[in-house]
Amino acid sequence: MAKTKVEAEPDQPDEQLDRAIEELRGVLREEERRPDATLQSSANSSIIMTIPVDVQIILGSTEMPVSELMALQKGSTVALNRRIGEPVDVVVNGRKIARGEITVLESDPTRFGIRLTEIIAATKSA
Repeated sequence: MAKTKVEAEPDQPDEQLDRAIEELRGVLREEERRPDATLQSSANSSIIMTIPVDVQIILGSTEMPVSELMALQKGSTVALNRRIGEPVDVVVNGRKIARGEITVLESDPTRFGIRLTEIIAATKSA
């Protein structure tokens, strides 16, 4: 099996995520420290940080004719376009922002989560 970029450089995605988080925290701290910053500016930051976003973890997808869709019933299996062990996509408000692998939560082994392995670089839209 060919090595992926993630396997070849295991620390890089974690470092990218840590850098991005620290950069965001730094920007927020700078906004709070600005001498011309008013209470309204601080309130705006608080408002922004409380905006809910839709986060989806995409395990895979498939295409099927309507006849197959209508034939689905309890116990049916739908094959996805991804294999076990392949990364899943992390999508926020319709935009893919990261990839990761499914993991069991240490704090609650009855639940699972996603360990981020790759952060998708942001691109400016025209």
